[in-house]
Amino acid sequence: MERLQKVIAQSGYTSRRNAEKLILEKKVKVNGKIISELGTKVDNKDIIEVEGKMLEKNDNKVYILLNKPRGVISSAKDEKGRKTVIDLIDSDLRIYPIGRLDYDTTGLLILTNDGVLANKLMHPKNNVPKTYLAKVKGLLDKNSIDKLKNGVIVDGKKVEIVDFKIKKKDLEKNMTYISITIIEGRNHIVKNLFKELGFLVEKLTRTNYAFLDIKDLKSGEYRYLTIKEVKKLYNI
Repeated sequence: MERLQKVIAQSGYTSRRNAEKLILEKKVKVNGKIISELGTKVDNKDIIEVEGKMLEKNDNKVYILLNKPRGVISSAKDEKGRKTVIDLIDSDLRIYPIGRLDYDTTGLLILTNDGVLANKLMHPKNNVPKTYLAKVKGLLDKNSIDKLKNGVIVDGKKVEIVDFKIKKKDLEKNMTYISITIIEGRNHIVKNLFKELGFLVEKLTRTNYAFLDIKDLKSGEYRYLTIKEVKKLYNI
């Protein structure tokens, strides 16, 4: 049994906060009966209508987009007892992150209990683009930019860079802010890429994963993906 507002949010129809508002406004029905109390619990057999629309069931599959904070482990468990991304999610289901972000890297991370989709997105052949905003120590010169255009060799393998854009050069602080899109997921790949160019990445944030972005999600906040978004990920 799950709270009604939580089930509505997990379906991707709307946020939990807005689901609570819809319940209080008597715009939600369970098995044909209007529900106006937030403590109501439902199960998979219940038929839920929201604003006159039947809620699609997802067989307890959940898809969550998290804005991962700095200093949190991208894992279901940590043997050292450090906080993990799972600790940030209010769910009783066994979920796990798709891929990883470093301990000190922030930004977009997808969590799910759908192994089929997770394997699909992590498989190298599907070339899922990921965009990062890097704060780099130093000012990128023409030689470095040319190398980015042609692809950088890291550990004997060329990193295919889909796109990059210098967002800002801070001459006073000797910093370059650059947005870079790649299609592979080797560990520390963005940091190692710039290391090959002779630059240190001081801060790194993943802003986009495929067509998804973190938009207005604050650090540590998350939302459930809509059914449309999940179907679009499956079509990648």
